[in-house]
Amino acid sequence: PVRWQRCGSPGEPRALFALPSARGPLPAPRWPVECEVIKEAIEHIEWVPPEPEPFCQPTGHKQVPAGSGEERGTVVYHLSPVPPGSCFTRARAGGAPGPLSSPAAALEGPQDTTLLFESRFESGNLQKAVKVGPYEYVLTLRPDLYTAKHTQWFYFRVQNTWKDAIYCFTIANLAKPKSLYGEGMQPLLYSQRDARSHGIGWRRVGTDIRYYRSGGGEEPAAFCLSWSMRFPHDGDTCFFAHSYPYTYSDLQRYLQAVAGDPARSRYCAVRALCRSLAGNTVYLLTITGPSSGAAKRVVVLSARAHPGESGGSWAMQGFLDFILSAAPDAQLLRRLFVFKVVPMLNPDGVVVGNSRCSLTGRDPNRAYGTGSRGSFPAVWHLRAMVERLLAEREVVLYCDFHGHSRKNNVFMYGCDGGRAGAVPRLQERIFPLMLSKNAPDKFSFPSCKFKVQKSKEGTGRVVMWRMGIANSYTMEAAFGGSTLGGRNSHFTVEDLKSLGYHLCDTLLDFCDPDPAKFQRCLAEVDALLRQRLGSGRSWSDVPT
Repeated sequence: PVRWQRCGSPGEPRALFALPSARGPLPAPRWPVECEVIKEAIEHIEWVPPEPEPFCQPTGHKQVPAGSGEERGTVVYHLSPVPPGSCFTRARAGGAPGPLSSPAAALEGPQDTTLLFESRFESGNLQKAVKVGPYEYVLTLRPDLYTAKHTQWFYFRVQNTWKDAIYCFTIANLAKPKSLYGEGMQPLLYSQRDARSHGIGWRRVGTDIRYYRSGGGEEPAAFCLSWSMRFPHDGDTCFFAHSYPYTYSDLQRYLQAVAGDPARSRYCAVRALCRSLAGNTVYLLTITGPSSGAAKRVVVLSARAHPGESGGSWAMQGFLDFILSAAPDAQLLRRLFVFKVVPMLNPDGVVVGNSRCSLTGRDPNRAYGTGSRGSFPAVWHLRAMVERLLAEREVVLYCDFHGHSRKNNVFMYGCDGGRAGAVPRLQERIFPLMLSKNAPDKFSFPSCKFKVQKSKEGTGRVVMWRMGIANSYTMEAAFGGSTLGGRNSHFTVEDLKSLGYHLCDTLLDFCDPDPAKFQRCLAEVDALLRQRLGSGRSWSDVPT
């Protein structure tokens, strides 16, 4: 058996040994025993479209009359819901024991055009599909496990496609009143045949896209997303997703490749921070180079507290790709800093296809202040590790990677100083401003906010700031894309990964021994605020 070690001190990493082997089989994800899981492994190729994928023209927010929906159709896929009020009890590799049920309707013959739906795979989410017309379906998402809420993330498979038909899909139980689908964002499609024959991966699809309030009078209100599209081939296997999927197994494969690389494993130690409630390993990476003698400053990064925000994992992978590379700037960063990285804080939520919660049925990014070790192990251990680090040395930056469903571009939430003399006034705005200069076609400084709201007191960003990290941020990457620099197009996987590189680039600017850049940015922030402030208001009243 593998012996796991917790990596508490920021000293030089020892040999990598926490993964079972650099080449052996990966540990199977552990699922709650209520979850059925198909045996097929689902993997997708990585691909970047040769041309930008522009936002589509939004069709508007047409109200759909009550009664135009599933009650006039045939249920063609239905997973048994987890009973309301139940809670997590135990988990096992592979999910529910015993034979699988058959949630999809059987085809009646070769001319039956019914799509065959499936979502019982890692990160999958679809509860029910109702056929309401020859090529029209009303879909219901599964709420986060052990809750009745948080329907946003979707990811499911369809088979038995017909390429000449125009299909219409409506997801009928989305939770948020406002969405980037109302501003031209399109869902993602993956064709297995195109991937195998042409090397084409996830791409944006859909016309006549609408996001609107359901006419059913539910409380709380439900919202609908509708789109029309043609499939590229007859008889294809395709997938739909809200954002580019990045599963727990994807992370394990990536870390296994690091383990098997003699160069990268020299300065990256992979350990277990802890185990999740289901028994999945929460990984902690310690990345640094040969020491220069002085106590190095520390950078703490994390992602996927919210499992439905998969773009955070792509940004994290971009960061890891760069910081573990042979690039001169990467070598310099490893010489200057110790990086403590938790690439997937909520592996259980990612495995089961939740949008926001862990298996407690609660949001881990509200638990940093009061969450217990038993209920929120990853959050508790991350906070404890940061407390130990702060006792030994300076933590120069904390950044938690998230996704945003209502605003385009990339931006940060920080914490307004407000503590006299603790740090130079306005310093918390410098890092985001520098990042906006390094990624002007993606990062929007005017969208950043620095007010500490009462409702956000339990977030990683605010708790780490109160512990003494002045530069404590949430980085939000839109599910949609960029409206900057004349772009108006969806983010690709490459765009999201580039955020990790830009973060590294900005860290070097921010910590440059020559203070010229820092002082220029401080003067610019000061001028921006004075321009907007007017008289008689405090600095923290202004969002940017």
